[in-house]
Amino acid sequence: MKNMEARNHCTVTDFFLAGLSEKPELQMPLFLLFTGIYVVTVVGNLGMITLIVLSSQLHNPMYYFLSSLSFIDLCQSTVVIPKMLVSFVTEQNRISYPECMTQLYFLIIFGVAECYTLAAMAYDRYVAICSPLLYSVTMSYQIYSSLIAGVYIFSVLSASVHTGFMIRIWFCKLDVINHYFCDLLPLLKLAHFNTYINELLILIFGSLNICVPILTIITSYTSIITSILHIQSTEGRTKTFSTCSSHISAVAIFFGSAAFMYLQPSSVNSMDQGKVSSVFYTTVVPMLNPLIYSLRNKDVSAALKKILQRKTFM
Repeated sequence: MKNMEARNHCTVTDFFLAGLSEKPELQMPLFLLFTGIYVVTVVGNLGMITLIVLSSQLHNPMYYFLSSLSFIDLCQSTVVIPKMLVSFVTEQNRISYPECMTQLYFLIIFGVAECYTLAAMAYDRYVAICSPLLYSVTMSYQIYSSLIAGVYIFSVLSASVHTGFMIRIWFCKLDVINHYFCDLLPLLKLAHFNTYINELLILIFGSLNICVPILTIITSYTSIITSILHIQSTEGRTKTFSTCSSHISAVAIFFGSAAFMYLQPSSVNSMDQGKVSSVFYTTVVPMLNPLIYSLRNKDVSAALKKILQRKTFM
């Protein structure tokens, strides 16, 4: 009976998002900066998806994974940045409880999906370089489409579990989330009851979603580097390595920013530092990925030139 009464008094319909910075003089410069970042992100990722669809020479598993990565980056930035921009131009950035849970749900989906997509891309490069004669069989349509589908299915599962248990938590007052979006840890700090299960789920799924992709990537690239070192000619080694250099850069930026965000000593970790470091994960990485793959990948550059020349002559 007491629990029911407590539950009735713990009905929260809205939260406030603290935003990235509370300094008035920074609001307009930050608004302009992140508006520019969002425009570049949307144009870059939509451009990458369109280029892969239109260019027949890019119709292979490597670029299907890349188009999936671009879709994830586009969606992830769209989940976060528009609401962030509101906080720069309004005094109080209110977010409804259903909107907050929806944002959390999709943020987890696309965050987890990015981890496993980068791992699938590493496996694709491993097969292409270490077993080139078996590539068409090992990375058949059924295999790579199953990998892409599996990434999204597991991401939805992870998000559903986290969000489902978050909905069970009681929030008893209109409170300020010390972040610029609804994230797991800032929300748990506002909970008025035991959050042990939620914290345990974060530990379990967090370890799984970081360790499995990282181990896959490390194992794949250990085999790739070993194969490259066995190539006799310097030109051959350089050409082979260049086919996966873009992916290495994307992996380094993504997991580097994640490590900076989560692997700080507790003595220096704070929610304010978490806000700043999470900017890399939610805004910078989705903007940089299409730039990395377009500037460092010869196939993408050649396909882009071919499309532009075709449009010019038309």
